[in-house]
Amino acid sequence: MRRTLRVILGDQLSRSLSGLRGLDRDRDVVLMAEVAAETDYVPHHPKKIAFLFSAMRHFAAELGAAGVEVDYVRLDDPGNSGSLRGEVVRAVARYGAARVVATEPGEWRLLEDMRGWSAAAGVPVEIRDDDRFFCSRAEFARWADGRRQLRMELFYRMMRQRTGLLMEDGKPVGGRWNYDVENRKRLPAGVATAEPLRVAPDAITEEVLALVARRFGDRFGALRPFWFAVTAEQARAALEHFVAHALPSFGDYQDAMREGDDWLFHSALSQYINAGLLLPREVVGRVLAAWRERDLPLNSIEGYIRQIIGWREYVRGIYWLRMPEYATLNGLGNTRPLPAFYWTGETELRCLRQALDQTRREALSHHIQRLMVTGNFALLAGVVPDQVCTWYLAVYADAYEWVELPNTLGMVMHADGGYLGSKPYAASGAYINRMSDYCAGCRYDVAKKNGPDACPLNYLYWNFLAENEVKLRRNPRLAQMYVTLDRLGDERRRAIRDDARRFLDALEPWRADA
Repeated sequence: MRRTLRVILGDQLSRSLSGLRGLDRDRDVVLMAEVAAETDYVPHHPKKIAFLFSAMRHFAAELGAAGVEVDYVRLDDPGNSGSLRGEVVRAVARYGAARVVATEPGEWRLLEDMRGWSAAAGVPVEIRDDDRFFCSRAEFARWADGRRQLRMELFYRMMRQRTGLLMEDGKPVGGRWNYDVENRKRLPAGVATAEPLRVAPDAITEEVLALVARRFGDRFGALRPFWFAVTAEQARAALEHFVAHALPSFGDYQDAMREGDDWLFHSALSQYINAGLLLPREVVGRVLAAWRERDLPLNSIEGYIRQIIGWREYVRGIYWLRMPEYATLNGLGNTRPLPAFYWTGETELRCLRQALDQTRREALSHHIQRLMVTGNFALLAGVVPDQVCTWYLAVYADAYEWVELPNTLGMVMHADGGYLGSKPYAASGAYINRMSDYCAGCRYDVAKKNGPDACPLNYLYWNFLAENEVKLRRNPRLAQMYVTLDRLGDERRRAIRDDARRFLDALEPWRADA
């Protein structure tokens, strides 16, 4: 029997991966490769690259220790072709492989490339489903069939019923599907929060950090301190740490923000789940076990479970249902380039400065910072969705296009015309002030509505509604906002427009070649 070449990608670091099933340790070889095509298609954060390369090298070592032959191609290896296709072709020739087996990737561009591997390598290529998710692509398509709008809440309820999670006698535990209304408390001053588990770099990681510093040290983002887990064992320890220290208060303060406090009670596990070091089922199982063992608050449990089996599965379904045209949508007709401060962090808006600085340092921020700070500003400013999506994909360690694109283009930018979200997530400075302490000490005054010292989010919010009135006025969830807009006098509306133009026109645009 001739050999089978099994290809594992950087976000497929799971021993249960479909592409590894049926592996013959005596005949098969596993190919893993660090390639420039994957580090450079967007300017990924150095810490993101280091995390994936270190996790890949540790995973390869684990497979080798289990008796699996692994051909691991490093970024700086002589002869590295720079692309996954090139490495597959080289490996097929090296081993005389009769076929290639791979698990489907999480990005459309990679699937299109993978479909060309057979012709390039001259052998059959079997692409298997990625069954690490709760909902298959085919199942999501069946659920979506015939629906004009795909609301996450309805999908989430279907998933609860199908999985039986947080269900009792066919009904939701506690009598309600969703406890989101209890998850919007402002964090009181003096409340101690919980840091995620920090793992010291070992020799493998240090070698990767040196490589990344040499190759990508000039990119946006700090490489050190580096504390990410890089093995499944370490990621499970991080999960246990979250369950023990942060999960009980996660629900109450899920939407809160505090200056200088990066994590509050968030898990910081998404990069491990999305890379395959943690499986969604084991995360959900551990959270539910902790709830039963310790009688933890239901709003924390439901809120976290909803992120895993609700949003995460839902956006993946949207992605594969609507690609590739989904990536081109610009439903509000935005034309403004991304401001340069997204890549420099240099802005006088304290809320943005906090979120951007954390992103630069950690390659992570929590969902409210992404949606209601960096995302909200891009929405109100009318930034071209493609440039916003590129930024989110590049700077976050948990970002892969299947999860990033629907969240950014659909939820953040409302660029899909309301297909994903029932309304734009637009907010003035009042929201930031209510949910954080960012406004205290800001150069701008959140209490002022207009003028050079007013919080720009205040007049940008009303300007956004005015500029998009034709497309948004009929949205029932914005009806009251347009009633308020109609009540504003002509002088106030002119002031809003003039302030918005003055502020936005003064922003330095990002240039990709800068």
